[in-house]
This record gives sequence, structure tokens and C-alpha cells, in this order.
Amino acid sequence: MAKAIALLSGRLDSILATKLVLEQGTELEAVNFVTVFCTCAAKGKTCLAGKSAADKLRIKLKVFEVSKEYFEIIKNPKYGYGRNMNPCLDCRVFMFKKAAQYMKETGAPFIVTGEVLGERPMSQRRDAMQIIERDSGLKGLVLRPLSAKFFEPTIPEKTGIVNREAFLAIQGRSRKPQIQLADSLGINDYPCPAGGCLLTDSGFANRMKDLIRHKPDFTINDVQLLKLGRHFRLTPEAKLIVGRNQDENKRLLNLAKDGDLYFNPSEVRGPTGIGRGVFNNNSLSVASIIIARYSDGKLNGQIKVICRQESNSNTVSITASSLGLNELEKIRI
Repeated sequence: MAKAIALLSGRLDSILATKLVLEQGTELEAVNFVTVFCTCAAKGKTCLAGKSAADKLRIKLKVFEVSKEYFEIIKNPKYGYGRNMNPCLDCRVFMFKKAAQYMKETGAPFIVTGEVLGERPMSQRRDAMQIIERDSGLKGLVLRPLSAKFFEPTIPEKTGIVNREAFLAIQGRSRKPQIQLADSLGINDYPCPAGGCLLTDSGFANRMKDLIRHKPDFTINDVQLLKLGRHFRLTPEAKLIVGRNQDENKRLLNLAKDGDLYFNPSEVRGPTGIGRGVFNNNSLSVASIIIARYSDGKLNGQIKVICRQESNSNTVSITASSLGLNELEKIRI
């Protein structure tokens, strides 16, 4: 029989669910989905927690990078957003559909997931779980070992591929039962239970909303920029990102592309700014004033700011005064 598929995020619930099935002698292959919004990914390509868990469980890991496809989900989720920009239910449907496709390719008989009934308010309600199975075409094929006793037996349980009696009845948001189970199974190295998605962060979510509103055809590079610096919406067409330290200055430069503008103070120490979009004389002036605000020098003094374009060696020198904090916050994203 072909290996079943375990959706392995690398966090405790998915590790435990996978372990419980492996202990029955069932062969598994782990699958992990990575997007630019994952906080556990190495350069957006591999989930470090997922890889670590697969290595310790001694199972093969297949990683899918799905950022571009996922962008369409974020723009218009069928089932709406959570507290911020997190389309949790649509996200689960999307991932399960991908897993279902891989099932067909490999001939896998079912899917294992670490979902716990009632643990997450948007995607782990009973009705939400039923929607996920229905919309992904996996009805009866999703095995949830941690909460199995709260659901009707799945096809692999009915056919005896796995032993239902070895599974559990965990529900709710407390992680104590999982931690106790981990101790009993000798699992003591796992990530904290906090979510690994930037879309649940209110600050990042505000930046994401602004990006969708002003540039609906955004790219992975645009999203990567949202993770860095201070962001300012100067006009509907122009945005400025300002580095907060030397490391961010370097990372901003690495993400800059043709057409972007560079801003730097010329005579004092200060941040690097990246301007993206269409700038006019007024937005150039405001951007320079913001750079001056975060540069070393007297708050009310005049600071010379150099502006140049990535694809053009010509520079423009703008003398700017510092902007007050209240004015700054009005345009900060």
C-alpha cells in the first residue's frame, strides 16, 4: 500500500498526530506548504520546523512553495478573514486541495492532520472542518488522531488500515493534553504553539491591506518588503520604506528593484529609504523629510538627503527639515 500523507507543520499537534499513526506501523510521507507569509521558513523555501520534525520522525518531507497561488486567496477569501488578514478557513481548504492533488499523484490512501476540535476559532470548529473536507474533496479521508473520538470513523478507520482505539478525544484551546502526550511519547523538542503566519499580526496585516488596496498585482518581492522597516503611504501611487537599523538597511537594498528610488542622508548618519511607485516633486520632498526625521542631527536642523534611482546613476540632492512626530504618524502604515 502507498504511504499515507501527513500534513506536517512541525508544530506540536502535527508532530503528535504523525507519531500516533507511525506507531501503528503505517508508513507516512510528510507534506509541508510554504508561503512568503510563513515565519518559520528559510528564505521562503523550506519550513525549518517542518524539516526538523520530519528528520526526527524519520520520514520523507515534500515541500510545496505556493505563495503566488495563495495571493488570490488573500485578496478575496470565500469565507472571510479572521481578526486581521488571515483567511484561515480558505487557507485550510487551499492546502487540503493541494494535498488531495498529491494524494492522487502518489496513490496515498488518506491524509493525517494534527487538527484539534475547537482549538482554533475559525478553522477548527466542527462545521469548519466539515467545510474543509467537502470543498477539498476529501470527505472521509482526513484522519485527525488527536480528536478522532469526536468524529465519525474515517474510511481508513472503517477499513482497518488504522486502529481507531489508539486515537484520542482532545478538544479545546488548552495545550496541556498535548504536552502530557508529548512527554509520554518522549517528544521534548518542539516549537512554541504560537502561530507561524504573518497575516495574523495586526501591524503586518495593515501593511498587507494597504498593498492590496494600492497595488493589487503585487509580487513576492512587494510582500518581502512589508516585513522590513517603517512604511509610509505618501500618495496612492508612492510609498516609502525606511530601515530601522543597519541590518534592515542592507536587506532593503537587496530587495530594491529597477525603478525604485534610494534615499540617504549625505552628511550625517541615518537610514536607507526605498521609494516604490510614482513620485512627484511633493512626494520626493516628503520622503526626504522623513529620512531627515530618522537621521542623526538636530530635529529642527536642515539635513541634505540624496535621492537616486536604481536604474539611473543620476542623483538629486534635497535639503529637508525634520518632520514632527504627529505629522509622521498620519502617513505611517
